[in-house]
Amino acid sequence: MNAADVMSRTVIAISQDAPLSQAVRLMVDNHISGLPVLDQAGRAVGILTEGDLLQRVETGTAGKAAGWLSAIFAPGRLAGTYVQTHGRRVSDVMTLEPITIDEATSLADISELMRARRVKRLPVTRDDKVVGIVSRADLVHALAKELDSPAASASDIVIRNAILAELASQPWAPRRSFTVAVEDGVVDIDGVVFDVRERDAIRVAAENVPGVKQVENRLVVVEPNTGMLMVGPADEEAQRDADEARTRG
Repeated sequence: MNAADVMSRTVIAISQDAPLSQAVRLMVDNHISGLPVLDQAGRAVGILTEGDLLQRVETGTAGKAAGWLSAIFAPGRLAGTYVQTHGRRVSDVMTLEPITIDEATSLADISELMRARRVKRLPVTRDDKVVGIVSRADLVHALAKELDSPAASASDIVIRNAILAELASQPWAPRRSFTVAVEDGVVDIDGVVFDVRERDAIRVAAENVPGVKQVENRLVVVEPNTGMLMVGPADEEAQRDADEARTRG
């Protein structure tokens, strides 16, 4: 999937010359955490987010007054901060040079960009004009749709080969210390690993293969230096019983 598949096509935006109060009211009334700031041609020239509004004189969150040393050596920086915390126009407060994407940007690239740049929403452009917005919420909605999709069916041999192929592609997965058997869509995993995280990851790899109905994870975890048993099937069963008891309670 790409940006065009998940983006919100109704763009709630603001002009850079608009009063800050208007922008804030738009954010509050529409329950959104940010607004693209557009010029008269519809191009993104900035973005106004909740992060830009964290330090404001009106709410007493502007921060402490700078000391005399800062006033001597960094007056320009202090002046910029004053505009950010006291300005009443969108252009005073917005973040310049917003990160934008196009409609063909993959969800993988969008997710990586959001994490790397620590942003919650990205304007989507076509011919330099904003035509949509992709937010973290849009990615969550896409995930919900995929998780709710009907389970596929597959033969036992296809399921087993898919599990083994997935594990073979993962650098963390052991190669020879476990076995996988499949019968009527139920996967039995037996063997030994040396880290409980590997045990969980092998289970998850199996659960994600289309056609799998259930995974019986009988892997045991052994401490590599002492050979001491750390986790075994009994622990898995005890945890499952505890989870069921909490659900009933």
